[in-house]
Amino acid sequence: MEAFDGRGVRPIGRRPGDLAVRLSAYALVAAFWFAFSWRPWLAGFSCVLTVAILTVVSRLKRGVIGEPLVFSDFALLRQVPRHPELYYTRPLTDPRMAGPILASVLGVVLWYWVEPAALPHEPSVAVLAVIALPLTLWTLARMAGQGVLSRWLAARFPAPALEADIARYGLPATILAYAARWLSLRAPVEQAPRAIVPSGAPDRVVVVVQLESFVDPVRLGGPALPVMAALRARATRYGRLRVPAHGAYTMRTEHAVLTGRDAEDLGFGRFDPYLTGGGAEPTSLAGLARRSGYATLFVHPFHRDFFNRAAVVTRLGFDRLVMEEDFADAPRVGPYVGDIALAERVLVEIRARTGPLFLFCVTMENHGPWRPGRLPGLDDPHAQYLHHLAHTGEAVDRLIAGLDDRVAREGISATLCVFGDHAPALPNCRPGFGGTATDYAVLHFGGVQPVPARVDLTADALGRLLRAEVTPDRGRPSPTVP
Repeated sequence: MEAFDGRGVRPIGRRPGDLAVRLSAYALVAAFWFAFSWRPWLAGFSCVLTVAILTVVSRLKRGVIGEPLVFSDFALLRQVPRHPELYYTRPLTDPRMAGPILASVLGVVLWYWVEPAALPHEPSVAVLAVIALPLTLWTLARMAGQGVLSRWLAARFPAPALEADIARYGLPATILAYAARWLSLRAPVEQAPRAIVPSGAPDRVVVVVQLESFVDPVRLGGPALPVMAALRARATRYGRLRVPAHGAYTMRTEHAVLTGRDAEDLGFGRFDPYLTGGGAEPTSLAGLARRSGYATLFVHPFHRDFFNRAAVVTRLGFDRLVMEEDFADAPRVGPYVGDIALAERVLVEIRARTGPLFLFCVTMENHGPWRPGRLPGLDDPHAQYLHHLAHTGEAVDRLIAGLDDRVAREGISATLCVFGDHAPALPNCRPGFGGTATDYAVLHFGGVQPVPARVDLTADALGRLLRAEVTPDRGRPSPTVP
């Protein structure tokens, strides 16, 4: 029987098999660096330094969002130099970043000069060795995804259990094993047919707004947000929304709502669903809306390349994208386009529509980090967050008023759903806050309004609930968990 400590975490593994996995990972890291230098002491030092850096970064990450480093984080590395402000780091041009990097490069060059290479003296043998070692590492990587080695990894890592696996096998082994398991289980997802049925959709508007870092401020000790009372008074459903992450990983909640898929169903792909499927999702809400005759529009005032969003949401079924370049003249609040300006653009798109419309909007104003210099005269992170949150509330108020006006003028019906992607990574909002729950509401415009009901949901359940809003034979859902 496996033994666990009082927190439910498996103690550090000391069994021969566990130690063998741990040491094998260290050997692979050392071999990787050795293949570049053919200097054993440099490779050994590089291995120790790599493990130390991974451990420090993992602990920092755990302190902010409650999760250790995972393999999919390395796919995001290319975004760090482009968007350092989003990753709690500094630009490479900053002396505090450039200095240590330059010193490290000079140190490696000096080490290359001091330590002789361990290559054979015979040139032909040396060339063969230089080719053979990388080829061996590449072969091991391929074998990890199939065959005996793949089955062995599957027996030890049947499903994601980050804390237990890191304690038992160590961080490097867990990262490598999870990457291999992800590759072995990753299969292409067939996209559902995109045939459009123009006559199936009524003349209606469905607007879904993903609010950055949104929770009811009262839960954080802040003042009541007026829009929360309006949402509870008018919403068909409202309540807490259990989301897959804290403080980051917007794409996890976004994917859950847009596909209705539970993270448990994604296996090792749960850490970055967009990396796994790339948007090829037959259960996509946008795809369903498109097949039902809706025009599909994605609005997000940030870079197209972030999370590879433009390519992913296009595959999810969005016909048109309105992104950062379309907000060149929009006012910014702090470093990002303001939520009120974003709401006004959404209303412009609604007014310009010529038929049924499904619009998914992702806000950006309240994205972290919140630190001194972000807002003039307001340096406290909590105060900055609440300042932005007031704008979020006003933006939602304007969307409600705008949809009321459209329904009254045109006699159409409409749905508005707003939800928080995750809680903010603030000092007074640590990992695990509120059961990792944000807030959501679904409002209907036109027709008989039902009595508001509080129903707490998960993000994927909200996605399944919204499917009824874009089907031709839509019936208003009853206030029960789907």
